[in-house]
Amino acid sequence: MDSEFTKDIAELLHLPRQKTLSFYIVFLTAVLPVWSVVPISWAFVAYSLLSASLWTYAWYGRALFAWALCEVFFSVYLYSLARLISGSSPHGPASLIELQSAFKRSLQAGLAFLPEDGSDEEGGVRPGSPTEDIIALDFDDPRAVDFRNYMRTWYGKVPWSSIRKHEVYAWLSWSIYNAPFPSLESLPEDEQEILRSAMSMLEKRAGIAIPDGSNPDSSPLLLTLDPINVAWRPFVWYAFIAVGNSVLRQYLKVKWRASIGNYNGLEYILRMPLTRSWSPETGPHPIVFVHGLGLGLIQYNIFLTQLMEAIPDRPVLVPLHPHASQEIFHPRFLNPMNRHESADCLAGLLRELDWVEQHRADNGEKLDDEPKDGQRPTGVTMMIYRSCFVDPVTFCSWEGDLCYNFIYRRCATGLELLMKYFVGMELGVANFLQRHFDWSANSLWFQDIPNACDPSKTKFFLGGKDDVVDAERVKRYLTSHGIRKGLWFDPHGRHGEALLSGGKGHKEILRWLREAS
Repeated sequence: MDSEFTKDIAELLHLPRQKTLSFYIVFLTAVLPVWSVVPISWAFVAYSLLSASLWTYAWYGRALFAWALCEVFFSVYLYSLARLISGSSPHGPASLIELQSAFKRSLQAGLAFLPEDGSDEEGGVRPGSPTEDIIALDFDDPRAVDFRNYMRTWYGKVPWSSIRKHEVYAWLSWSIYNAPFPSLESLPEDEQEILRSAMSMLEKRAGIAIPDGSNPDSSPLLLTLDPINVAWRPFVWYAFIAVGNSVLRQYLKVKWRASIGNYNGLEYILRMPLTRSWSPETGPHPIVFVHGLGLGLIQYNIFLTQLMEAIPDRPVLVPLHPHASQEIFHPRFLNPMNRHESADCLAGLLRELDWVEQHRADNGEKLDDEPKDGQRPTGVTMMIYRSCFVDPVTFCSWEGDLCYNFIYRRCATGLELLMKYFVGMELGVANFLQRHFDWSANSLWFQDIPNACDPSKTKFFLGGKDDVVDAERVKRYLTSHGIRKGLWFDPHGRHGEALLSGGKGHKEILRWLREAS
């Protein structure tokens, strides 16, 4: 279960990538103490039982033995869960038509010659790459050079010249069918035709025919098929998170009179304005805060508290995601909602709260009484009326940086080690990313964002030193589609830094959220 993490440590002195001082500091002061709890517990329990010294311990010694025994049993339980998720992905391929469309759009991205100075002109003439045909580019075409360079990421950033057709077919088979690739001839005729067509488009976009044959040194990153990377966590770690998040739920209930609800399996926290005069028809827009991977409320509590203090005049809705919050004792810890289930639950919850219009019942039938003018809900600040993206990982995800940086990259700095061990290699997060991740469903395209070029309705926050996504490429993608005033770019910002209290990004987020009702 710890093979990948152990390999990271064992190869410290042999990897060509130099480790920074921060790496060793984080390893010795944070990672090693947490990771070593389990083997130390096993050793202490074994010694106490085999030497029969348990019966000579004072009360505190027996209390320590009880804790160590708990860690032993929990480690067995954790190991069984890791074995449970180590198999193949429980989800089959998504809709073939949808996947083909997403694949074509990923190849079209970057084809159009769009200036990167931006305009922020709503409705301006900026057709974007999806209108471009996929034609055979010249080898030296800058668009082909750029494409080949970022495609290398899916093959561990090996030189392009080392990539062979068998490995590309393997990557295509994973991305389209979520299935391993034995050989082209062993597949049904219809699948062969689809893969050949995808290969032809990819070669046109790359400006070169990919050589036949195979090269094991350029094996592709097959996120949901590769062995899952999980590192040990002690029982006390998960107990701390469970207790901490539970306490913070109660704190929000007492401090902000928030309610804890559940809509068809989607748990959420809802803070309504203290004033009773707010209404969805005339009041300022509610805010829906969708958190990322990490520790749940423990990680985002400070920001949520400041958000509620800064904007007391409107509701704040926080959907909770136990699989992304290391809440191992939650019944859905290893069974996260898929995108359809999540979207249906969130849309249903917003309708139940009367925050959005409902012209159809849950069974799809049209309602007789539609809202009259002046009685229509004004929408919510998220993906409906206004959108605020803070270090978004959904843009340019087809380029592979997110997958490579978060799962496959060897750690070189303390921050990389912190993210990989404490987040990326945690059981629930690893299960979500490496067995339930749908690349086509998690890719967001500029053209799908309402009012994307209106800086009063859409705001993007990026940090130039983001260790998870390639912020420069995301910035380039956004500016080439006309974003200028709507982009807040901190060249020295880290991932998530804009949410930290006191920073310029944090102040700008709160200012933007307050500025429009």
